[in-house]
Amino acid sequence: FDIDANGICSVHAKDKATGKEQAITIQSNGGLSKSEIENMIRDSEKHADTDRQKREMVEVKNNAETQAHTAEKQLSEWKYVGDAEKANVKQLLTELRTAMDNPNSSKDDVASATDKLQKAVMECGRTEYQQAAAANQGGASQQQQQGGEQQQQQQQGEQQQQGEQKKE
Repeated sequence: FDIDANGICSVHAKDKATGKEQAITIQSNGGLSKSEIENMIRDSEKHADTDRQKREMVEVKNNAETQAHTAEKQLSEWKYVGDAEKANVKQLLTELRTAMDNPNSSKDDVASATDKLQKAVMECGRTEYQQAAAANQGGASQQQQQGGEQQQQQQQGEQQQQGEQKKE
């Protein structure tokens, strides 16, 4: 037998006793023809722009979904952010969800709504951080004041005891 570069198998057989010979050639006909391959290439080139736009839209929607999830999580965790700021984030979250669910929304619409939400969440996060830091600082100075007052009271009590002992 012999297999050539195109995958064609040729088999030759000879019966030694009778001297009869037979040959067969096996070809693959499950592959694509050159014209079919060329048509597929042209078709893919024709749809490349549409495919690229779809891919970009999927990427923008994935980013939007991530930002929406983050915003929802942050809303439940914020302690120091005002109700007005939380309401603004909720409104922007609703707008983003609407843009994502609308099949007629463009990539820019979804990206714009995502950016607005992201900026609002970042601003609220900054507020939360600053307020928490101020509360912790205030709590620490309050504890220092209380500690100082207790120390003064203790010293006054000791002085009174010493004064009473001297009188006796």
